[in-house]
Amino acid sequence: MLEMANYDKTYRQVDFSTEMLAGKEFDECQFINCLFTGCDLSETEFLNCSFEDCTMMMLKLNGTGMKEVRMKGCKLTGFDFSLCNDFLFQVDFISCQLDYALFTGKKMRKTRFSGCSIIQADFSECDLTEAVFDDCVLTGTTFYRTLLEKADFRTATDFSFDPDENRLKKARFSLEGLPGLLQKYNILIES
Repeated sequence: MLEMANYDKTYRQVDFSTEMLAGKEFDECQFINCLFTGCDLSETEFLNCSFEDCTMMMLKLNGTGMKEVRMKGCKLTGFDFSLCNDFLFQVDFISCQLDYALFTGKKMRKTRFSGCSIIQADFSECDLTEAVFDDCVLTGTTFYRTLLEKADFRTATDFSFDPDENRLKKARFSLEGLPGLLQKYNILIES
């Protein structure tokens, strides 16, 4: 049985799918190899927490707080971050599966995505100023009216978005990434 406020606890291989988590608070907690499938995390607060090798799918996230959260090796397919509380929202991702995730309208300045699969995700109208997409696969991911100033795509692959529909001032790309920016012109780039 979980308390309303949980501080500095480590949860290993816990199946939270049958737990009542809505409205609870987790501060400086670690979740390792836990299952959150189908959980209601509405109004739940995660402050300075880490998730490692967790499965988090089909969640209710209305007003969920994620402040200084780190996720490593987690499966977050279809995760709708756009429903999370905007106040102090900050999440970093290492080796996570973020396929079909929704980030629409989120302010995610300096967010780090490292070694992630981000296929068919949606970053429309996000603020990703100074975000880093290090060694990420971005197949079919949507960037529309997205603030990408000083964002780093140098090691990202398989992205395609329209520079005219996004703000890219001082964003960083490798030569290999240029076709993803020029696709709308239907030109051939040869080496």
